[in-house]
Amino acid sequence: MKAIEVENLSKLYYLSGKMSGSVREAISSFGKHREKQELWALKDITFTVNQGETLGIVGKNGAGKSTLLKILSRITKPTSGSATLRGRVGSLLEVGTGFHSELSGRENIFLNGAILGMKRAEIAAKFDEIVAFAEVENFIDTPVKHYSSGMFMRLAFAVAAHLETEILIVDEVLAVGDVSFQKKCFGKIQDIREQGRTVLFVSHDMTAITRICSRAITINQGKIVDEGSAVEVVRNYLNATWRIEAIKNFDEENAPSSKSVLLKQIRVVSDSHKTCGSFEVHEKIGLEATYQVLQDGEILLPNFQVYNQDRVHLFTVQDVSADWKRRKKTVGEYKSIVWIPANFMAEGTFFLNFAIVTYLPEMRVHFNAVDTVSFDVVDKMTSENTARGDYIGRMEGVIRPILDWETEGQVKSKK
Repeated sequence: MKAIEVENLSKLYYLSGKMSGSVREAISSFGKHREKQELWALKDITFTVNQGETLGIVGKNGAGKSTLLKILSRITKPTSGSATLRGRVGSLLEVGTGFHSELSGRENIFLNGAILGMKRAEIAAKFDEIVAFAEVENFIDTPVKHYSSGMFMRLAFAVAAHLETEILIVDEVLAVGDVSFQKKCFGKIQDIREQGRTVLFVSHDMTAITRICSRAITINQGKIVDEGSAVEVVRNYLNATWRIEAIKNFDEENAPSSKSVLLKQIRVVSDSHKTCGSFEVHEKIGLEATYQVLQDGEILLPNFQVYNQDRVHLFTVQDVSADWKRRKKTVGEYKSIVWIPANFMAEGTFFLNFAIVTYLPEMRVHFNAVDTVSFDVVDKMTSENTARGDYIGRMEGVIRPILDWETEGQVKSKK
């Protein structure tokens, strides 16, 4: 069953023409017609969302994401097209949307429930759970105009998530909360998914999109430019943003090189040796380099340097096997591959530098190719056998290994 059907949805805004350059010119032109500029915030958007599905929406600021959510939430009317939503809709858009600033937290909970068409008894049954989740017990009878933005957001999310809506729409507003509350929110969204309710989730946090959503769309300049699995859509979006892909070929004229060696190709590969730019945390990752040795007699060592998206240098790895690090190379083409083991990398986007170095008889770097390729690691909530275990929040850290644990001893119970 389709929970949401959007067909040829468009939204047109008119922008006033530019004002004259001086006060005198502005006065003289007062009352005269000024051309209005058209801005299509959305243009012929079409997609569907199945009942129980979590759809991620990604795109740059100003792409049209918030306009779409406002139309679906019945806050804004479309210029043309249609949007059919089957079931009650709970929306968490801008902080304060749907709340009356003069009313208390308690009164706003009942007001929001009434707007959704719920009976007072239904709202009352959820009231204590909402207040406890929002952590505003001591301020529940205080007018919300006195709430901090964090308190406001916590209560707004708690109301939207706990009242009996079939569809939940969540915008980037979660970024307002502290880290611990964000983790709680992600856990609640997972609960909502398991209940078979439908979620639209907008975020600039790509790891959150891949962790929570099964499918995603990318909006750019008011149009859908990509649609598919969340992992694929995020990968394509990051490729367009970073302009670095999982494979790079070098021609002889522009290839990083020295008199001894020339780089031909760098790529990231899957377990089956196919070029791949996205991996789940429990998959191993292959870093592969193809290079041409141009003259005999040098000891050449391939060297990968791995960085995260914050440009933190995570580690350097090179071939130090006894045979390879002592063998003098002969002219010809070589292909070197190193495997990052499963359950080692944390989720995120990573970039590779590749170098060829010589240590004997003297230290020499033949070349160091920077930001050659990139890859993503995603950590779905549905993934098993990972360091996450049953934890559903964001796990900090630049690596995420599964390590062996040993626990000894037993606490004796008191009689």
